[in-house]
Amino acid sequence: MTEEELKTILSQNDQIKEILAIIALLGLPDTWLCAGTVRNFVWNYLSGNQTLDDTNDVDVVFFDKGISYAETLQLEQKLKEKYPQYNWELKNEVYMHGHSPETAPYQNSYDAVAKFPETCTAIAIRLNEQQLELMAPHGIVDLTNFIVRATPHFRASTTRRQLYQERVKKKNWQAQWPKIQVLDR
Repeated sequence: MTEEELKTILSQNDQIKEILAIIALLGLPDTWLCAGTVRNFVWNYLSGNQTLDDTNDVDVVFFDKGISYAETLQLEQKLKEKYPQYNWELKNEVYMHGHSPETAPYQNSYDAVAKFPETCTAIAIRLNEQQLELMAPHGIVDLTNFIVRATPHFRASTTRRQLYQERVKKKNWQAQWPKIQVLDR
């Protein structure tokens, strides 16, 4: 599958389109729908289920040094109240490096997404002038082939590698998507 084919699949889903429209209305800089929301949709699609599993989190990241952590939580709460059909997780990546051991502050959303634990999770989309824009710092081959592997950032540290291994075990993705191959155990 090419990036263009992936963008077409994503842009044709009504729920994805609605979520992208909602986050565009936020007016926050460097805002993306990302991680498990996109990954799980793609895996579901490739497994014959063309709907978004709305029981999962809707992962949205942005990057704004002018918005505090507390203000981010308030924005997330407003999203949950205004659009309760989705389980919003809004993260200002200015602060999120603290959740990844031995990690310097992120420079922007791309930097943050590139340092997510798995290459298949390091994916994000947004509307840019009503066109779907795809961010895939490690490409889409792992994602579209059900391969779970640590990103270079998580492979570069023993502590982060251990967190990756614990996360993969806890997530147990293979129970839902049997085609998954986990590397870097």
